[in-house]
Formats: sequence, structure tokens, C-alpha cells
Amino acid sequence: MTSALDVEETAGALDKYRRRAGGLILAGVVTLALAVGFWALLVDTVSSRTAAMPFVPGILLLGGGTGMWGLAWRMRRALGAGTWSVHPAVAIGHGRTATTVVLRSPDRSEVWPLTVIATRQRYELVRPGPDGVLWWCGDPRVGGVLAPPGGGELIWAKPVRGGHVRRRVVARAEAEGLMHRATPRQPGNRVPGPVPGPDQATDVDSVRGPEDVKGPEDVRGPEDVQGPEAVRGPEDVQGPEAVQDVARTEPSGPTYAELFEHARRQAGPRGGRAPRPERDAREVAWWRVRSLRRVAGVHRVVIALGFCAAVGAVALTGPPKEDALKLGAVGVLVLGALVYSCHRLLTVGRPAARAMVRALTGTVHVRRRYTLLYDPRGGAPVLVLFPMYDGWDAGPEAVLRLIPPGPPKQPRRGLPAKPAGTVELHGWRDFTVDGRPFVVAWIDGRPHWPAGPYQEADGPEFAALVDRLAPPLEAQAS
Repeated sequence: MTSALDVEETAGALDKYRRRAGGLILAGVVTLALAVGFWALLVDTVSSRTAAMPFVPGILLLGGGTGMWGLAWRMRRALGAGTWSVHPAVAIGHGRTATTVVLRSPDRSEVWPLTVIATRQRYELVRPGPDGVLWWCGDPRVGGVLAPPGGGELIWAKPVRGGHVRRRVVARAEAEGLMHRATPRQPGNRVPGPVPGPDQATDVDSVRGPEDVKGPEDVRGPEDVQGPEAVRGPEDVQGPEAVQDVARTEPSGPTYAELFEHARRQAGPRGGRAPRPERDAREVAWWRVRSLRRVAGVHRVVIALGFCAAVGAVALTGPPKEDALKLGAVGVLVLGALVYSCHRLLTVGRPAARAMVRALTGTVHVRRRYTLLYDPRGGAPVLVLFPMYDGWDAGPEAVLRLIPPGPPKQPRRGLPAKPAGTVELHGWRDFTVDGRPFVVAWIDGRPHWPAGPYQEADGPEFAALVDRLAPPLEAQAS
């Protein structure tokens, strides 16, 4: 790797960022052109203030796109001149547009407080994950690029200014244990990591579970229920028996013991009260189950209907003549949002919810061990699955991404209480076009809905995902 741009995901992320900047610039130019025409037509019939309103979004789009283009140019220079390095990281600050991230050098000799130049939404894509690791490319004295493990999302960061502020930020990072974090393995240096000894594996029974654990009752769903459009029948695809009886190979990546330690470190408080009980999806229609309504997007339709009703009520009261145009524009927007949300519900949400119910009510299920990790790109929970009785040196055989069950401010609420344990996988009835089955995880007496199909350990993409979930370490933390 001669430069960071040699990483395929990095080059793709930079190209995507530049295209987004170009799209904003084009949208700004088109909006300003339309605003000029709107102003020329209506300047004599409406107030000048109303006629000038369309110029505001055009100026904002053009300014935002130009700023993004400038950052893309700076990122390209930094990524083309350097290579990625992996650093322990701590996030500090809660501003809406800038947050401080403190990196520690791999040799533990320096700390680099950096200010993130990104909106809150963009920053969430590269927020240090539970293992506290970020990729860096640049000069900490001038600025550079931050990315989550894998280099697939890019944001610009610059050094924190002011000696007093820097000392205060560094002190907070040190108080959170930054200097005592284990040293992450650098990209391209793949060697076997340390394996915890038996003294560290103190919760074996709670991890593997007794042999007589019983899952939910087997309930057959209606045979005429159809899955989503991307689902086909299982006639020419291997079922769970083939997954269960597949020959085991020696793990070439992280073992169950290593990922168990990562899961224990990443486990944090679920926050808030326990989730309210809900109807059993095996016994009632999907739309009567609160979590499935959320998965399908019913709440978005309800919100759009509420806005449409509010706009209609205002229109019936007879708004002033000068406000009629504004009200009409708002009405078009909320009506468009309603049409879009209904379309998504009917074409994506409803088929997905029905496919999940089909999986849960299937008669076939298999048991696996799991470790619960969190993707640093957004913090989504991921189950890494292992053979049931292969011991601590077993390698992962698959992953299953989960939909966070909690509200946006507490997304972990409702997840399994233990970072590792035993899961029953129900489904194996519907498959994607490339043969991946849809399964539902049943843990601690309740279902956990999947965010995607069951992904087996096949190829470099799987290895890269596991490395991102649990960044390899050079040494144990002191």
C-alpha cells in the first residue's frame, strides 16, 4: 500500500463524497436559475420578500456544495500523500457541528486532539466504536482524514487550537483511559492475536448454554404468505442441515475467545427502562406487533398523515392571501412525503415484515453460540455466530446484522443482556437471489429482527467486516 487511496473502500468513499459535492453545486445552480424566473414572474404580484425566498435554498445548496468540494480536494491531497495508520481514539464534546476526537500515537508517545469538520449526521458515521479505534491519514499539526476501521467513510479533521483547550481535552481523554488502551494492529499486518487463557473465561456456562435450552414453540405460518420481491423459494438452495453439518476448518481469523473479549469490552449499559411487552408475532398479524410496525415504516406514514391533516386544517381556516403560496408549497411537500412513505411501506416495509414472520413461524431452527458486537459505522448491533460445541478456538461461521430495538436516543435498549450466549436461528424458508437465507434470532425468550440476511464466512469481505467489528490488537491493554 503506497497511499491510502490504494484501499478500494477509501477510493470509493472519496469518489462518492466528490459526487455528492458536485450534485449539491448543480442543485444550487438550478435552484438559483429557477428562483430568478420565479422572481421575474411574481415580483409584481407578491411582496418582494416572498419573491426572494427561493434564492435562500439555492444559495445554501451552492455554498454547501462548494465547501464540500474544497474538503474533497484537501482529502485527496492527504490520502494521496500518506497511508492509513490505526490509533486508539476517544470522542469528546457534544456540539452539533464539531466534536473533538483525541488520537494516541501507536508508540504511546503522543496524543493528538483534533476537531472534526462535519455535521452531526456525518460525524456519527465515524464516531469511535466501542473498541475506540479510528484510522488516520495526514499530519496532526495541519490536518488530515479520519475514517472508521476499513476506511469506508471519510471526514476531515484539524488540530485543536489554543494551548489551554488542548490540555483540557487531552486530560479528559487520559481520564477515560486512552493511554492504557491496547495498541491496534496496523493495516496489512495480519498475525494471530492473543487468546485469553482459561482464567479469563470465567462465564463458560452462561456463554454456551445448557444442552436442554428450549426455544419458542414451533408454529406453522400460512402457506400463502409471500416474502419480499428479492426473495425466492428454497428449492435449489441448501437448507440449515447443510449449514449444520458443514465440515469445520481451522480458523484463519479471530477465534471465539478473542471475539468474546471484544464483546465484553463493547458491552455497555442498555439505558432506560426495559422495553414494554408486545404481542407475539407468531400468534397475531404482523401489523399488531409494535416492533414490526416500526420495521415496516408505519410510523412514517402516520407522521406524514398528521402533517397533511395540519396543512388541510390551516387551509380550511382561510389563510391570508400573501401566505397562500407558502401554504401551497408546504402542502405539496407533505403530500409528497405521504406518497413516498406509503410507497415504501407497500413495496419494502410490508414484504420485509411478512418475511420476518415467515422465518419466525418456520418449523426449522438451529442453535449457535454468538458474540454481540457493534459496527463502528453507525453502531448497529451484529451477532457473530459460532458452532455450538467447538470450544474457545473456533472461528466465526457467519454474522447476522440486527435492527436496533430501542429508540433513537437509546438504540441498545432491548438487546440481549449478555454480550455472548446461545441463540436459536429460525427461518431457512426465504432466500435472497444470491442464496443467503433470512433468519430471525431468538434470544432470552424474544425475537431480534434482522437487518439483512444470514451472511456466511466466505471470502475477504467477511474477514474485513469482522476486523471492523473487533479491530485486531498487537498487545493486551496494560
